[in-house]
Amino acid sequence: MSSNAVLEVNDSVFEEEVLKSGTPVLVDFWAPWCGPCKVVSPIVQEIADAYSGKLKVAKLNVDDNQETTVKFGIRSIPTIILFKDGEAVDQVIGAVPKSELENLVSKAL
Repeated sequence: MSSNAVLEVNDSVFEEEVLKSGTPVLVDFWAPWCGPCKVVSPIVQEIADAYSGKLKVAKLNVDDNQETTVKFGIRSIPTIILFKDGEAVDQVIGAVPKSELENLVSKAL
C-alpha cells in the first residue's frame, strides 16, 4: 500500500482541499512536539490506506497554521475532525484507538 495517502494541508489550501472536497475528509490537527500525536499518526495512516478512494485524509500542523486552528476551536491535540460537504460533522480528541476512528469514518461513508 502506498504510504503517501495522507495529505499535508495548511491555512492557504485548507478550504480547497478540505471544505470543498467531494469526498469526506478526516483531518488530524497535530504538532511535532506532541507525544499523543505521534501515537495516533500511524493509526491515521492506516485509516488513509484502508479507505483510499473513499476518504481523503489530511494533517494540519497547528503551530504553523493558526488561522485554521483558531477557526475550528482546536484547544488540545491531537484533535481529529471529520468534514463532509464542507462541514465539521464529528471529532475526537486525544490518542484514540483505531476502532474509534473507524467508527467516526463509517458514519460519513
